[in-house]
Amino acid sequence: MGRNHEVTTVHPLLGKDGELTEPGWSRSLLQTYDRSMIRAPKWRIKEWDYYLVLSDGFAGAFTISDDGYIGLQSVSLLVFGDKPWEHTETVLNAFPLGKLHLPSSSASGDTTYADKRLQMKYEVLDGSRHITCHFDNFYQGKPFDCDISLAQPDMDTMVIATPWDQKHAFYYNQKINCMRASGYMSFDGKRYEFNPATDFGTLDWGRGVWTYDNTWHWGSGNTDIDGNSFGFNIGYGFGNTSAATENILFYNGKAHKLDDITFNIPDSSYMDPWTFTSSDGRFEMDFVPVLDRAACLDYKLIVSDQHQVFGHMSGTAILDDGTKIQVKDMMCFAEKVHNKY
Repeated sequence: MGRNHEVTTVHPLLGKDGELTEPGWSRSLLQTYDRSMIRAPKWRIKEWDYYLVLSDGFAGAFTISDDGYIGLQSVSLLVFGDKPWEHTETVLNAFPLGKLHLPSSSASGDTTYADKRLQMKYEVLDGSRHITCHFDNFYQGKPFDCDISLAQPDMDTMVIATPWDQKHAFYYNQKINCMRASGYMSFDGKRYEFNPATDFGTLDWGRGVWTYDNTWHWGSGNTDIDGNSFGFNIGYGFGNTSAATENILFYNGKAHKLDDITFNIPDSSYMDPWTFTSSDGRFEMDFVPVLDRAACLDYKLIVSDQHQVFGHMSGTAILDDGTKIQVKDMMCFAEKVHNKY
């Protein structure tokens, strides 16, 4: 395998022809994204910032997105425990076409969305990220609020630039794992407090031009192992990954690149146990689901069938130097999503 070309110099992401200049992966956003260099129609450009903040007992997910002819702004509250439940509330906008002005880099700028019902803001501060949200009539007539800080010391991330097998189509994506979380979410008289000793946030920052019909797999998780931060990002289905995969481990801020990972999802049910296997033997995991955040939308032109499954992972991950990391009952998620949009 070994098909993991690392980008190590700063340069424009796209050439004058609107194609990627250097497909591959990097530890930070070295390739500069410039929306004006895109040669595809505006309605095909997809830009989003997605945060997931996860503890053993609960989680929040926050999306601000401009997907060309549709904007999807959503908040999910997930509660695990004896009777797991979740609610996702989404505001749809017609034809945003860049009007949300999402930043061209994850490293600076504010990402904001506001209407009469939903006010959501992501701020990039010095060494941290700040998420605030107020959502009127989030569920059963009751509002949702949050004020969350994610610590981001100097650390490696996972960045991938992948082409699709279609002209002017590309995907530029950054995953920032292992950001220790503090702050709270509140809903229905309950307050959900995050503890930075055990709880983490992840950013999924995506910019690109997608093909219409896609199925992807993605999994991510973070945990504290005796004071050390450990995280992983795994996935496939995001274009032509012959230059690099997005499979990676993080340990105390350093990235450890993996080859291919396979999601072994049982045919019987998403809620039956899964396994994950790796071509290089460095990510071998069992996964016991707790909650399937399933969503199915069918607007004919726009179809989305999502299964984001939260659960506990156990197994072995191997760092670049051969160190074995034993993972036990780590709360994380893995998903399979089929989109036509």
